Amino acid sequence: MKKLFNLFFYLTTITLIVTSCSKTDSSSKRSGALNSSAAEKVYVAPGEHDEFYAFISGGFSGQLSVYGLPSGRLFKVIPVFSQDAEKAWGYNEETKPMLNTSYGFIPWDDSHHPDISQTAGEIDGRYVFINANNTPRIAKIDLTTFETTEIIEIPNSAGNHSSSFVTENSEYVVAGTRFSVPVPQKDISIKEYKGNFKGALSFISIAPEDGAMNLEFQILMPGFNYDLSHPGRGKSHGWFFFTTYNTEEANTLLEVNASQNDKDFIAAINWKKAEEYIKAGKFKTMPANYAHNVYDEHTHTATSTMKKEVKILDPAECPGLVYLLPTPKSPHGCDVDPSGEYIVGNGKLSANLTVHSFTKMLSAIENNKIDGEAYGIPILKFEDVLAGVVEQPGLGPLHTEFDGKGNAYTTFFISSEVVKWKLETWEVIDRKPTYYSVGHLMIPGGNSAKPFGKYVLAMNKITKDRYLPTGPEVTQSAQLYDITGEKMELLLDFPTIGEPHYAAGCPADLIKSKSKKIYKLEENKHKYAAKSDEDTKVVREGNEVHIYMTMIRSHFSPDNIEGIKVGDKVYFHVTNLEQDYDVPHGVSMIGANTSELLIMPGQTETFVWHPKQVGVWPFYCTDFCSALHQEMQGYVRVSPKDSDITLSWSLGED
Repeated sequence: MKKLFNLFFYLTTITLIVTSCSKTDSSSKRSGALNSSAAEKVYVAPGEHDEFYAFISGGFSGQLSVYGLPSGRLFKVIPVFSQDAEKAWGYNEETKPMLNTSYGFIPWDDSHHPDISQTAGEIDGRYVFINANNTPRIAKIDLTTFETTEIIEIPNSAGNHSSSFVTENSEYVVAGTRFSVPVPQKDISIKEYKGNFKGALSFISIAPEDGAMNLEFQILMPGFNYDLSHPGRGKSHGWFFFTTYNTEEANTLLEVNASQNDKDFIAAINWKKAEEYIKAGKFKTMPANYAHNVYDEHTHTATSTMKKEVKILDPAECPGLVYLLPTPKSPHGCDVDPSGEYIVGNGKLSANLTVHSFTKMLSAIENNKIDGEAYGIPILKFEDVLAGVVEQPGLGPLHTEFDGKGNAYTTFFISSEVVKWKLETWEVIDRKPTYYSVGHLMIPGGNSAKPFGKYVLAMNKITKDRYLPTGPEVTQSAQLYDITGEKMELLLDFPTIGEPHYAAGCPADLIKSKSKKIYKLEENKHKYAAKSDEDTKVVREGNEVHIYMTMIRSHFSPDNIEGIKVGDKVYFHVTNLEQDYDVPHGVSMIGANTSELLIMPGQTETFVWHPKQVGVWPFYCTDFCSALHQEMQGYVRVSPKDSDITLSWSLGED
């Protein structure tokens, strides 16, 4: 018996070894790199570059972070709506105007939804746009410099959430209100919400030549909440789609009172028709007060202009402008597939995913299949615009993106998973868990006619046991899945900056070859630029002192300054003379009531110092720039207010 057992064990072992070797060899020949481990798939060797850029919103940080995919490495945090001491954003005199609003200087905001500019429906890598939620604004980031170059405030809006999404030729970036408010604002009882509060949907034009933004018009909608939006593309180009909730127009305990209706709406906006109405003069001009802030790359300085009016369209007075598509229930995401045919409504409280047909919508409009109206806006019949339903795919659907291969991917917040399903057949193909409570997801180019369907990035809200603990607050995270096969494969998760709400991504090759390396000194038009050591000087204008300073490895010019007095207001205008790539310099002054400056090659920046005590006070370079970095310093002598010490400055003199 023992011999038989030994023989059986021996034969079984040999069979397993042979089978294993056979499978390994066969699999290796068949799938090559696809058989490698997840770690190998995300590994980017030293000196090599990631395949994709991912621009991930910072949420309550107010910023936009840049990661590489597939590595998940953080490359940069781009300051947008919040002050950033690392880069002096909102601290130096040049960028303070970028954070100006009709409410004054606002040093913080809540950034949610980035989107990349497009040409002919495809990502072009020129600009990223992102919204500020709290004090409604839209920002533009220039992807040659990865710096914010324009911010426009949105009047008549509150909780600027269904933003910022770009039409397929970058004609417009939209900004939709989340909270309806009285328009214009007035003193009114909150209990009089219904019928008196309005939601503004703003269309901001993008100039083809330089991306300059302008608030062209607003559509004044009923007092619903407008959650998310996406543009039509292809056959539906010229339309924009917004999800709504709180069609009950409740004003208190919304978790109960805004969840009564079985269906809310997707609002379909015909912006081509809006342009016709504007051209025909069928708009009202409403007084408004909003800031438009622009950073000039040549002067290295921002300016803030207050705008005073906006054009308003009323859908009740503009037939064909807006139609309402009934959608279950309290929908969040509003997502359009690459063909422009299917509009997915992700009902947070619905057991199913509802998919509308653009073709059927046009047919219903043409055949006047109307099922009532809301404040003069036609409501189309649900059955007449329905393309299909994904039955019970998960719990708490939020957002859908597409891989360009006929598949859609939806996040489910409650069941913590990403679900892959098939367009047109509406069948679920695969599901993978997330860790945990996933919000949005991103496929590079997923909001375009040409997605790059290699990866999907899920952004999670909770990570409590996923990483090393860091006290009561733990990091949030993103998770990367390989979607090249029929089944998704989790490759990586990595911590993120702030709260990641949404992301935009594109191939690195679209951007990296256009990246600016330096600012050319000869093109520097800054009012206080000193383009050589010979240009340096110190000028007194009453109690204001302007220091025209240069920096280069490894000294400041001037590096000794005397004649400053207590009570002076001292402006350090500092120009980085370097003309080599990746040689920034920093400067900080003891007692300066602001951040340090981080100045790129060829750039000029300014900070203000208020000397309060007599003495000799040092300043130094804050960015390690050379072997003699420690020697890069200087002194300012501060004398009493009534002193008669002559203003003087020097470099390399006794």
